[in-house]
Parts: sequence; C-alpha cells; structure tokens
Amino acid sequence: MTNDPSPPPAPKFLGKASTLPSSPEEAILDYVPNPRAGELYLTRFAVPEFTSLCPVTGQPDFAHLVIDYAPDQSIVESKSLKLYLGSFRDHAAFHEDCTVGIGKRLFDEMNPKWLRIGGYWYPRGGIPIDVFWQSGEPPKGLWIPEQGVASYRGRG
Repeated sequence: MTNDPSPPPAPKFLGKASTLPSSPEEAILDYVPNPRAGELYLTRFAVPEFTSLCPVTGQPDFAHLVIDYAPDQSIVESKSLKLYLGSFRDHAAFHEDCTVGIGKRLFDEMNPKWLRIGGYWYPRGGIPIDVFWQSGEPPKGLWIPEQGVASYRGRG
C-alpha cells in the first residue's frame, strides 16, 4: 500500500448514462487501481451473448466469450468492458480477429500478470469455430478453473 494521498481517478462510465460506441476502435476501456494489488487471483468475465458481423455476408455471428485474467496494478472497469464488447455488434470481422483482438487489447492496455480468452462461436456455415488466445504461461500458483463452456453439440 502506498502513502499517496491523492484519490484514484474516478471511473469514466460507472454511474453515468453511456451510449454504445459505434466501433471497437472508438470504444474507451477504463482501468482502475487493483484493490488487491500484490495478491495472486483470477478474475473472469463470461459474455454469453457476444455478437459481431460476418465480414463476407454481413450476417450476425454469435459467441460465448470467457475472459480470464490475473490482475497486476489495475483492473478493467466492467461497464467500460461491456460497452467495448457491445461495440462489436455492427463490426465486421472474422471470429479469430474478434477473439484475439479483444484479448490483446486488454492485455496491452491493462498489463495483467496473465490473460486468456476463449471464444466459443456458434456455427457459421454449419461449422462451430472456437478461438483461444493467452498471453503466455500462467503465474505459478494461480488457480485457473475450466472455462465451463461445452463444445457445440447441436440438438444432440
């Protein structure tokens, strides 16, 4: 704990009316100080209704995203993350680009100890596509539960 008397910066979106950004590039992710800096723990965001657009047909694509990270000095503020993820609704990109791009942006901006993202995409053209990315080896001693999203089974 530091002796810095200045208060942490106020969240940019929390408690305020916010509009959905028109694109992921326009979206601002807000980070706040980690209230448990120095401790090793995992934070998980489950996003069961993520949507984007197929870059070829313009049809909607749907995914269940699971974002796991071990925070260091900052954490992502959840409302800004929700707005960022919602900005993909009208964004045309392949599954791989969406999934890896989200993981890399969070990792590059937040600088966590470790981050992984699983993108469990519903079938496009009859083929479900799952995309996974992680920043590297997880820290020793970090408890990492299974992401808990079953492979697509159709009506079986």
